[in-house]
Amino acid sequence: MFIDSFIRHLKNERNYSLHTLRAYAGDLRAFEKFLHGVEDALSVADVDVDLLRAWVASLMDNGSAASSVCRKLSSLRSFYAYMRAEGDSAGNPALLVHGPKVRKVLPSFVKEEEINRLIDEVSFGDDFIACRDRAIILCFYETGIRLSELVGLNLESVDLQQGQLRVVGKRNKERIIPFAAELRGELEYYMTERARVAEEGEKALFVTARGVRVNQQQIYRVVNKRLSAVTGIAKRSPHVLRHSFATAMLNNDAELMAVKELLGHQRLATTEIYTHLTFEELKRFYDKAHPRAGNN
Repeated sequence: MFIDSFIRHLKNERNYSLHTLRAYAGDLRAFEKFLHGVEDALSVADVDVDLLRAWVASLMDNGSAASSVCRKLSSLRSFYAYMRAEGDSAGNPALLVHGPKVRKVLPSFVKEEEINRLIDEVSFGDDFIACRDRAIILCFYETGIRLSELVGLNLESVDLQQGQLRVVGKRNKERIIPFAAELRGELEYYMTERARVAEEGEKALFVTARGVRVNQQQIYRVVNKRLSAVTGIAKRSPHVLRHSFATAMLNNDAELMAVKELLGHQRLATTEIYTHLTFEELKRFYDKAHPRAGNN
């Protein structure tokens, strides 16, 4: 009952995405299952700090990653904050439990020279799919939009004359992203080809060969396939292209606040991860080039 009410609150009052709602629900149901394993009559309203610590210990013993445990704890903190606001809990026991230390991993990105080679030298082919795939790659790299945002683009989202995209991001927040002449030309050509295959009345910008809106799995496969031609990094996803956009912008002297707005981040700290990433790249160049860098 408590969990269902909380999920409805996140959906109706906070406008959380379906993906986020599923994550919260999964975390809380798993915790509820743990409680019933301790004692059948235990409710989430009966939880104390000792029970929470026992749950964290069980997760770690079962091989859960530190980042996963911390995310689950974050879900519980939000849940108990909601229960307290509703008068169903006297406090928030999750605030008193610390998760395991998470090793910071810098996001993967594709180097500028690799992206340039993909766009300028690699042949995509000469059919509709090739035209669409090239437009997709350029759209990701030149705007930094999320996978869900690209899939959700409609024809009316594109203003070719002004050179801008109207994007609906997380929690239905809209932002305007500018783009330059290269993407404008690519989209003009693609939209001409799209008109030949799209079903009548289809609003989606990016469509399949059958003329209907693409889905996230299809776009993921497109990006993975095309990036494989120029890079050997393990992750070849749309999110890697988003990282690559941010990294390229900061490497070429973009203001951090501007990149934050373009990416649609709520917090500046989220964007600041890319300043660490660009520093690591700079350090690699230094270690490779400086004649004294290898001396200890």
